[in-house]
Amino acid sequence: MEDLKRILHVDDDEDIRVIVKMALELIGQFEVAQFCSGAEALKHAADFNPQMFLLDVMMPEMTGEETWKALRQIPGLEKTPAIFLTAKAEASFAQRLLDQGCLAVITKPFDPVDLCARLSQHWADLQAG
Repeated sequence: MEDLKRILHVDDDEDIRVIVKMALELIGQFEVAQFCSGAEALKHAADFNPQMFLLDVMMPEMTGEETWKALRQIPGLEKTPAIFLTAKAEASFAQRLLDQGCLAVITKPFDPVDLCARLSQHWADLQAG
């Protein structure tokens, strides 16, 4: 089983990016590439070669869902799993993302310490099959 090491995070909210980066790097010991937009993530994703996408749902210009679809078009990233962060807590919306194959939908606000554990658990579940 491969350990989760590289996470690509996209969120337009700088405060969320700071919290997530601190949690993932300091607590989870992950290597994190962060971007403020889907367009920026698309430019750099292939070089970073993430094992997981952590995407905000509601962003200007390109939503998290649109970003995920575009990222999955990049050779080598087609099967990269995604977890979404959202302030939108509607069950039907979350279910739609899950039906499209995302691993989880985590609502904001979230516990930064718990975030690392949740990402690791979803990764372990995925690796276990």
